[in-house]
Amino acid sequence: MTIPRSSKKTTGVPVIAATTAALPAVVLSSLALAQPAAASAPASQPQRIPASLAAAMKAQAAQAVGAVIPANSVATTLPSALRTVPASYTVKPGDTISGIAARHGLGTNAVLKLNRLSATSIIYPGQRIKLTGAASAAPAPRPAAAATAPSRTYTVKPGDTLSGIAARHGVGLSKVFSWNGLNAGSIIYPGQKIKLGGAAVAAPRPAAPAPAKAASPGSYTIKAGDTLGGIAYRHKVSLSALLSANRLKASTIIYPGQKLAIPGAATLQPASSTKPLVPSSFLGYTYPAAVVSSANKNKAILEASPVPTREQMKAIVADTARRMGVNPSLALAFSYQESGFSQRAVSPANAIGAMQVIPSSGEWASELVGRKLNLLDPYDNATAGVAIIRALVSTSKTLDLAIAGYYQGQYSVSKNGMYADTKQYVASVKALMKQF
Repeated sequence: MTIPRSSKKTTGVPVIAATTAALPAVVLSSLALAQPAAASAPASQPQRIPASLAAAMKAQAAQAVGAVIPANSVATTLPSALRTVPASYTVKPGDTISGIAARHGLGTNAVLKLNRLSATSIIYPGQRIKLTGAASAAPAPRPAAAATAPSRTYTVKPGDTLSGIAARHGVGLSKVFSWNGLNAGSIIYPGQKIKLGGAAVAAPRPAAPAPAKAASPGSYTIKAGDTLGGIAYRHKVSLSALLSANRLKASTIIYPGQKLAIPGAATLQPASSTKPLVPSSFLGYTYPAAVVSSANKNKAILEASPVPTREQMKAIVADTARRMGVNPSLALAFSYQESGFSQRAVSPANAIGAMQVIPSSGEWASELVGRKLNLLDPYDNATAGVAIIRALVSTSKTLDLAIAGYYQGQYSVSKNGMYADTKQYVASVKALMKQF
């Protein structure tokens, strides 16, 4: 992980043994790529945009060895002649519109427009997303059973979501909303009956269960799949009372390990005393409170969101590297070294996801590929890491220096050389390359 340090090695900052043996799963990296363009050509030098991929490659080869490629000259996708885009795509668990678009070399807005979706539209596993053709005059296709589904109900179980219920029963999510008078912001809870057919209802969603005779005492530690409505139901308290006792909103994201106070108890556990998901220090180095706070928020979002498995993330990284012209073995080595292919990994330095990219480096990666990248999205996270690897390889004299730049920061390496822990990191990444 890149740790802020001066040019002198007397700051007391710990040396991280960033080897696979020492840290096999998550080696925390912040990709401190400070001033990546500062060492490049003078500011007065005009930037020229190559007219094609071949021209871009020729321009890169002609640059000085230590120069940084201008962001607007890096090819963002393969030429259309080299890409084969299918007519449609079937949504899988964990998919996002931006990820689907990026995987096929398309723009997110184009895919949204083609399917008459908005940035807040909910997609679900099994849904067909058009990737080519003219924009439809009707909403994106839903399973045929949605229009003629017989009237029936489903009892909500812990961990259920409306999109998951709709997908399992082969009905459209919009139909489920319509039949039950719900919307994308509605809260469901275990025991609630959901209509899966019949006429639309105008009535509001069923109210949360009223408090029982006696309120449950103490606090509750949230488990995977829990919802606020479900917790209130199981402890026989109203949802509004639970929200009030913990100073939460209905839209607040909760995460496993978080403690909730149960109203009516003799001794309440304030929500603010919850143990943070991300510690404030690592190997003796303490990070600024604002950075750690942001890291905990990002970690909470990832814990509450569906993400690819480690094997799926491994495939995403390899596929992204091939699409962007980077050696897949190198990209896989970085991802395993940084996070063990875990998209939920977040470091105290707020390095996010499988490629462990901090937000500022994510902004640079966004410039490199020509579109805004969301580091919480698994496909965008892979794209950000691979884009940075591609830039470092293209602008470093050796592969070792490129690998060191990902860990220590290219500017720091050029100014101070490799630190001892950086050399260990380079050796570990190169060893992992041989395995992949």
